[in-house]
Amino acid sequence: MANLKELRNRITSVSSTMQITSAMKMVSAAKLNKAQSAITAMRPYSDKLTELLQSLSAALEGDNASVFSEQRVVNKVLVVAIASNRGLAGAFNTNIIKASRNLYENVYAGKQVDFVTIGKKANDILSKTHTIVANESSLFEDLTFNNVVKIADRLMELYTNGAYDRIELVYNKFRNAASQDVTVEQFLPIKPIEAPTTTVTATTTIDYIYEPEQAEIVKELIPKSLKTQLYKAIRDSFASEHGARMTAMHKATDNATELRDSLKLSYNKARQAAITNEILEIVGGAEALNG
Repeated sequence: MANLKELRNRITSVSSTMQITSAMKMVSAAKLNKAQSAITAMRPYSDKLTELLQSLSAALEGDNASVFSEQRVVNKVLVVAIASNRGLAGAFNTNIIKASRNLYENVYAGKQVDFVTIGKKANDILSKTHTIVANESSLFEDLTFNNVVKIADRLMELYTNGAYDRIELVYNKFRNAASQDVTVEQFLPIKPIEAPTTTVTATTTIDYIYEPEQAEIVKELIPKSLKTQLYKAIRDSFASEHGARMTAMHKATDNATELRDSLKLSYNKARQAAITNEILEIVGGAEALNG
């Protein structure tokens, strides 16, 4: 009977866990819907703005060139690791930490590599072994464009005053609820647009007419483009987090259901065995009395 009691307790415990994971899955699904709509609507604008700025910046030379396009010898690197404040999202946070450490250990080995963390999970791990310049985890309490602009302004200031020669973003790019791509994206300096082939140049180069001057447009638009780029990366990560958590909780619920059914089967078998033993004992006792 002790075995039966233990099985009942385990069934109750697993059922309770299943209810929690199922509720978390539904909450993440609701948040994902909103986050996915936001990043889907934003991407075309952000991508086109970045493409335009790369093209404009590449056309400027000498004194007209933007400081944000200045290609320097890379000795000091700042990595912005964008994770989450909460766990229970599968490998979501672990992948960001691995990619960030890969930059430190392999890509920029032998150089000064510091970190800005956005997300408590990244900060908790990276702060143990690396230099954290700033922890912006509170951003997720109120994720708005204006709050992201404050972080972008600080990053641009660190680059323009020469504190760092390159700034990299590490985040999960949202594909769908079940899939996210770990992305390492150069934030500063602005990555030069790739030179097209001769055949492509003849058909795709556009001669823009600028009003006001090209240099003035670039000066105004580059900071806006960088702020938008950072906001898009954080929004991508935010949608990816809820997708990863929804998927993880879905799998956890399925596993809990399977385990509960298995425990119920074991409980029923044990209960039937206990009843059979009792019947055998009664029959054996009755035969002994009759004998």
